[in-house]
Amino acid sequence: MDAIAPDSALLARPGAPVLLRGIAKHYGPHRAIDGLDLEIHAGEFITLLGPSGSGKTTTLMLIAGFEQPSAGTILIDGKAVERIPAYRRNIGMVFQSYALFPHLTVAENIAFPLKQRGVARGERDQAVSRMLDLVQLPGYAGRFPQQLSGGQQQRVAIARAIVFSPRVLLMDEPLSALDKQLRENLQLEIKRLHERLGITFVYVTHDQREALVMSDRVSVMNEGRVEQIAAPAALYDSPANRFVAAFVGEANMLKVAGVAREGSRVTVRTEEGATLQAPGQEVEPECLCMVRPEKMWVAAESGNDPGANRLLATVREVVFMGEMTRYALQTDGGAALVVKQTNRAGSAALAPGDRASVVWAVEDTRLVS
Repeated sequence: MDAIAPDSALLARPGAPVLLRGIAKHYGPHRAIDGLDLEIHAGEFITLLGPSGSGKTTTLMLIAGFEQPSAGTILIDGKAVERIPAYRRNIGMVFQSYALFPHLTVAENIAFPLKQRGVARGERDQAVSRMLDLVQLPGYAGRFPQQLSGGQQQRVAIARAIVFSPRVLLMDEPLSALDKQLRENLQLEIKRLHERLGITFVYVTHDQREALVMSDRVSVMNEGRVEQIAAPAALYDSPANRFVAAFVGEANMLKVAGVAREGSRVTVRTEEGATLQAPGQEVEPECLCMVRPEKMWVAAESGNDPGANRLLATVREVVFMGEMTRYALQTDGGAALVVKQTNRAGSAALAPGDRASVVWAVEDTRLVS
């Protein structure tokens, strides 16, 4: 979406904070949500990220009012809303399926929420025109949904969701049906739209990259609970536990047999017999040594850099990926590792069966429980 100057007519009221306290949602014996606490700041873009069945969409439906909690309190702008029906919460909603009315034109779809609120025709027309400009669909007012591409339909769905100036916008995997390139383009457009409007965005996805690209903060969910909530960089670089480390991006995990603190560093002995170092931190008795594949590189077997960890390994698989090469290796202790090395002049070019050292900075080592 090309940059446009902020226009007060396009801006909603400031975003509203959303607070969930002790939320539970049971379907018979099944607990979809179990003791969920979540604080969403006014005007932020927060993503609920997790695998299927983690409770992220259920949480979104509870905020929207399409589901009622079995226990707990939901506050929007400080007001409890559990007993307020969905249509009175004044929340925008964008669905995975777009949910456009096929018999209505683009303009009529976007104007629908305003018509339901009794807004006069002239004012509706002006608002629709502003929304079409905002989502870069001027000239599409008279078309029907079936005459639009998937990406264009999603833009119309977003325009319809924000035309009545909600303070909270909920989005349930809105890009999952689109192809990769279009999905990535719309990720950036939605992020810019959030920056322009200033309302609270609550976004649901199972796509880790999408969550990291778009969000101010990401809430990683698992089995109806929040495992960690943090800014994307903190979540990726400093996962709170092994579930977050494994789910958000790709991670190498080495089992730890022993840990000893030495000044500002921790010395780790792995079950394979290797000795590694990590930055000083509080360590649980049972933990894993975690390193991201792109933080590592392959090098000649010789070398001894005190600022780096090093493991001897044998290359098992090499996959060229354009901007990088993905190496699958097995250490001499039997551990499996993956290294993603940027393709540039001077980088090692290895083949299956070659011997190599896998090297990474001590500061890129994390211990997770």
